[in-house]
Amino acid sequence: MKIAQIAPLAESVPPKLYGGTERIVSYLTEELVAQGHGVTLFASGDSVTDARLVPCSDLALRLNPAVKDHLPHQVVMLEEIRRRAHEFDVLHFHIDLLHFPLIRDFADRTLTTLHGRLDLPDLKPFYQAFADIPLVSISNDQRRPMPPVNWAGTVYHGLPADLLPFTEKPKGNYLAFLGRISPEKRPDRAIEIAAKVGMQLKIAAKIDNADRAYWETVIEPMVKRHSNVEFIGEINEHQKAAFLGNAGALLFPIDWPEPFGLVMIEAMACGTPVIAFGCGSVPEVIDNGVSGILVDSVTEAAENVEWALRIDRRRVRATFEKRFTAERMASDYVDLYRNLPGVRTKAAPLRRSNGQPLDLQVVA
Repeated sequence: MKIAQIAPLAESVPPKLYGGTERIVSYLTEELVAQGHGVTLFASGDSVTDARLVPCSDLALRLNPAVKDHLPHQVVMLEEIRRRAHEFDVLHFHIDLLHFPLIRDFADRTLTTLHGRLDLPDLKPFYQAFADIPLVSISNDQRRPMPPVNWAGTVYHGLPADLLPFTEKPKGNYLAFLGRISPEKRPDRAIEIAAKVGMQLKIAAKIDNADRAYWETVIEPMVKRHSNVEFIGEINEHQKAAFLGNAGALLFPIDWPEPFGLVMIEAMACGTPVIAFGCGSVPEVIDNGVSGILVDSVTEAAENVEWALRIDRRRVRATFEKRFTAERMASDYVDLYRNLPGVRTKAAPLRRSNGQPLDLQVVA
């Protein structure tokens, strides 16, 4: 199939540091290429891919000090896509909602994966107005606040199987918090849990400007008060394997309707169990007692740390391999592509499981 992947321009694909959506777009794009599809990636010019790259900005917009307003750059990308839409069997968007008026004439061969929270009140009238656009959720829970829309399916995120190596015997006796310093991620809960059990906590997290006051008034003072807490800051992909793999468990103490939670499956890939509050997608991602433990309070989390440390890390990794690989994610998306009304009308060639064409010969 000829597939266009349309990524946000704020970060490169894959991102240099934090950026969950762009990371998933990268994993999906590379796996589709590996399966034999013709993939074109619309993204920032500093992206790295085996697909055909159409650079829609010189650099990722967030990292370019010359860029003050993202919107003009995004509109230029949409014009390029409009001009070339006829070249593709499927156009897969990962940019929220800006493109919806543009795709009216060819929406039956598009998918839009919604990567963010959908419970914001301003979104309801928008999706009511575009109820025909095919959408993909990244968890079933993500759908709950939405009006009736055209759901094509739910596709859980996946990682390349060899991205993060399995660590059977972690070298560090610490709990890990990885992500972003923000009120909904609740790093304060992570600190309280570590304090209750007397374990070291390592926090590897990004601090956005919007969350700077929260860091300075709430979290930084807590870090300074607890000698067992170490704030590392934002880490890159190469540092992530050691950080997660050597942790006894990952703390995921969120307090919001998390659409997916990529860090949970990153930990699972390393064999590291997850102690998670059961918000949003968490009960869909964590197999309770197998890949982690679901809790409802700081006290319950602290009480279950010892149990989490005893979970068989080989079973955690096996759960990842069964449910959350990029190969599975890409295959799920290809199934959705082929079921789109505008694609079903075309005779798609049969392919082997490795993506190579399957030649059927009739024997007389």
